[in-house]
Amino acid sequence: MKLHSAILLLGSLASASAFAPTKVSTRSLSSLNIVPGDKQDVADKVKDIFAKGPKANADFDKIVQERFPGAINNQELVTKTVDILSRKGYSGSNTLLATSLCCDELARQLEDDFNGVYGNNFNLGGLSGFPFAGNTGFGAMAAHIPDDGYCLVVYGPHVGIAADGTVGKVERSGIALIDTCCGSAVAASNYLKGITDGGAVITTKLQEFSDFQQGAVQELILPHGKRLAEAKDRMIELPYALYDSQDMLMTDIVKKGSLGIKRGLALLGGIQINTGPETLDYFVPMRFDYMNYRGDVVEDMVSALKK
Repeated sequence: MKLHSAILLLGSLASASAFAPTKVSTRSLSSLNIVPGDKQDVADKVKDIFAKGPKANADFDKIVQERFPGAINNQELVTKTVDILSRKGYSGSNTLLATSLCCDELARQLEDDFNGVYGNNFNLGGLSGFPFAGNTGFGAMAAHIPDDGYCLVVYGPHVGIAADGTVGKVERSGIALIDTCCGSAVAASNYLKGITDGGAVITTKLQEFSDFQQGAVQELILPHGKRLAEAKDRMIELPYALYDSQDMLMTDIVKKGSLGIKRGLALLGGIQINTGPETLDYFVPMRFDYMNYRGDVVEDMVSALKK
C-alpha cells in the first residue's frame, strides 16, 4: 500500500462541518473536559504539576542529549509551551487539549503533564502515535473547542531510553524486565527490515481487522526502508522516520478540518522520549505552529522552545 493510499485509509468522508452544532449547546464546560472557571495563573499550575515528580538529573540529561540533540525535559516543555500560548489568550477555561500519542501507558505522562493545565484531552492517536482518528475524529474534536476558544494538538511517536542509555528500551514500574519502547514501532521496523534484507516470509494472508492499526503502521513506514537501513543507529533514526509520516498525515487532517478551528490552533509535534520512573521524560520539538481559524500557519514558534 503506498503512503498516499494509507492516508486515504486513515481519513474519512466526514468533515469538521459534519460535527458543527446546529444550535447553541447548553452543556457545562466540565462536560467538554475544560477546566471550568479556571482562574489560577498558568505558571503556578505548571509548578504544582511537577512539584512531586522526578527532578532534573544532569547526568541523565547528558545521556539523552548525546542521543537526541535538542531534547528538553517535560517540565521545560510544558513550562515554555504554556507560557507562549498564554500570551495568545490560551487558558485552562478556554482551551481544548487534543493528543495523538501511542497507546502505551508511558505515553500518558505527557498528556498528564498538560492535563494539569488544560483539563482532560481528546484522543486522536493509536499505535506508535499515528492519528488513527483521522478526519472524523478531528472534526468531532474541533466541535468540542469552547466557543471563542483555542485548541492545542500534541502529537508524535515515542521512544524509550533506559538508565544505561540504551535506546528503544525502558524501565517500567513493577516490571523487572527492561522492556521495548515503542513495541509497535520496533515491530514495524523489524517487518520493514525483513523486506529490505530479503528475509520476509511470503504469505497470501490479508491484513486482519483485529490488528489493522499495526498493519497500517507497517505500511506507513515502508517509504523509510533505505533511510533506516543506512542509519548509524536504527533505533535512534526510527522515531524520526515515524514522525515524518505522522506529521504529513496530521498536516493533511488539519487542513481538511480547518473549518472547525475557532480562534486558533497550536500544533506541537515531535518525539516523545520515555524514561524510567526516577527521571523526567523528554521531548524533541520538531514543530510548533500557530494557525488561525482558516488553518493558515501564522507563526512558527518552535525556536522559542529551543532557547
